[in-house]
Amino acid sequence: MTDLLTGPEDRAFRDEIRAFVAETLPAATRTTVASGAPASRDQVLGWQRALHAKGWVAPAWPVAHGGCGWSARRRLIADEEFFRLHAPPLPGFGLKMIGPILIRFGTEAQRARFLPGILSGEDWWCQGFSEPGAGSDLASLSTRAERAEGGWVVNGAKTWTTYAQYANWIFCLVRTDPAAKPQRGISMVLIDMADPGVTRRPIRLIDGTEEVNEVFLDDVFVPDDRVVGEVNRGWDYAKALLESERLGIGGIGRSKHLLARVAAVAEAVGLAGAPDIAARLATLEIDIMAVEATTLRYLAAEEAGRPLGAETSLLKLRGTEIQQALTELMLDLAGPAALPARDSGAAEAPFETVAYQFLNWRKLSIYGGSNEIQRGILAKQVLGL
Repeated sequence: MTDLLTGPEDRAFRDEIRAFVAETLPAATRTTVASGAPASRDQVLGWQRALHAKGWVAPAWPVAHGGCGWSARRRLIADEEFFRLHAPPLPGFGLKMIGPILIRFGTEAQRARFLPGILSGEDWWCQGFSEPGAGSDLASLSTRAERAEGGWVVNGAKTWTTYAQYANWIFCLVRTDPAAKPQRGISMVLIDMADPGVTRRPIRLIDGTEEVNEVFLDDVFVPDDRVVGEVNRGWDYAKALLESERLGIGGIGRSKHLLARVAAVAEAVGLAGAPDIAARLATLEIDIMAVEATTLRYLAAEEAGRPLGAETSLLKLRGTEIQQALTELMLDLAGPAALPARDSGAAEAPFETVAYQFLNWRKLSIYGGSNEIQRGILAKQVLGL
């Protein structure tokens, strides 16, 4: 599909990225990602180490903290090219979430302790926000932190914790003042997954994988120096984190990558020229371009210092709808070929991950705040309804 950023400097930067990926990304990793299968932990960390050595691992971070300091334009180009070239996406909980929060709100000691490990991949972070009784209504969380000498004692449970099986650190929202209004009595804390009282249990998903987990916190001691910012201001930090997250949650690069894969499946089944299939593909391509143009406007506003508000919910809403529509079209095209063969237990190429992607990506309209919640946010805070 057509790229919106194609000026001379853009093309030179794209060429630089393509040359680096061609030289650095292992062929086995490229093949895994191109097939639509999830990359392994070792494949992801190997790619992160390569980006770290190049100085490209944290495009949005300030140079002073080990980042690239790239413009919004360059970040979008890099995202597109890495997806186009089948590089595995890096885990975002450290690089895109807690890292930027520590840069903005953490202490100097916290930045010195945690930022290098986030950049290098030595520390793998997961996010402890959702709970069994608090998902999209996050302010109703009940995990409690009670004051103790030198810190806090945390009790509660978190759920849908992505890649907790790999993580050695988790950043959590906990209730430090149960008497305050729901959003006012929450703090953000950093917990070592090896601390006494931390246990995790995998959750098997409809696609057969176990990429999410339950995390149980039983009398876990968190010292004061692992509280982010001010006590009882965790809700403010979480809002800043989620607003930043939604700029990338539209997944433009991922959508373009998936569009190409869907087109390849259409070609494989001999339906690339069918009018109805061509119309569906064209409609989705136009939708991706619209999300890309909107993202560029928001990124430009962010770089100009204008605060991003609830309108970023639109990117999450439309981006995830597009990606789910692409997986639905791919499944329609593959038909019975997407089912595992009786003898091997796997579908044949290029259909081997079609069913997995369709099932796995049902989550897109739920995580990061369900799409129903996003519509409510837009109606109330943007349209004033």
